[in-house]
Amino acid sequence: MKLFPLHILPNDTKIDFMRWRHAAMAVTIAVFLASVGIVAFKGFTFALDFTGGTLIEARFERPVDVEQVRSRLESTGFEGTQVQSFGGNTDVLIRLAPHGEHAPGTGAASAEDKATGAAVLKAISTTENPATILRNEFVGPQIGKDLAMNGLYATIFMLAGFLIYIGFRFEWKFAVTASIVALFDLLVTLAYVSLLGREFDLNVLAGLLSVMGFAINDIIVVFDRVRENFRSLRVEPLEVLNRSINQTLSRTVITAVMFFLSALALYMYGGASMEGLAETHMVGAVVVVLSSILVAVPMLTIGFLRVSKQDLLPKAKDVEALARRP
Repeated sequence: MKLFPLHILPNDTKIDFMRWRHAAMAVTIAVFLASVGIVAFKGFTFALDFTGGTLIEARFERPVDVEQVRSRLESTGFEGTQVQSFGGNTDVLIRLAPHGEHAPGTGAASAEDKATGAAVLKAISTTENPATILRNEFVGPQIGKDLAMNGLYATIFMLAGFLIYIGFRFEWKFAVTASIVALFDLLVTLAYVSLLGREFDLNVLAGLLSVMGFAINDIIVVFDRVRENFRSLRVEPLEVLNRSINQTLSRTVITAVMFFLSALALYMYGGASMEGLAETHMVGAVVVVLSSILVAVPMLTIGFLRVSKQDLLPKAKDVEALARRP
């Protein structure tokens, strides 16, 4: 396999992955338990998308760099501020963490919001490029609750869709295994976000959902080769699984490398607002490629998920019978 002029992996690898399946599953269980513990006890640092806060729209007389605006706000004490441009190079949207007690609709809340807006305006304005406040309001945490529930619903619907598709396209054992491995990838990535204290915002949520999609796509490619080899090869099941991993190894690695590199470019040049999305993608790429090789296929040898030639041959016979019909 070549990436540009580079030769990353040979195309005819014969690595005995199944020899390490027991050790791989033991490590997987340990990582799973550690991830659950991290998420349960450390939790997440939720962004303003979920916690609520002050929302300010500002307009500058001339184009402005959002990174400079963020730096000015942080230097004056507004830590964790989210700044993004919208509508043009002169308009910015600023989200601030809630300060004090807010009671929307009361005079006290309005006075506090006005004081916050005045402080923000003073921090971001310069003599060369003054700014004006277009909108200044407090966004309650109820919006954050709705966003959190919508994210949970999106995850559930996506998993259900994957289960239905893989169950019809392949076999129910493949569907269950793929869903378990995708959830494992999601949990490990979540644990990374929690452990490092990365702010959990909508960009991170979008990154997590795309990591799940990437995981399912990668697993389906491997499982498709497993199914083909079970039908065509007359060797032991472990050898079938070994050959399937080796035959898709180049594709798995090159896809993960390209996914990682695109996320790295976004991390380096996308600005602070894109760091969460990019970092989630990079971590997810590493987790997914390892789980596709060392977790997904070995799980097909365990208990009720064990796949045999008999599980797949009846479907092959049905297809052949239909093809012979006039």
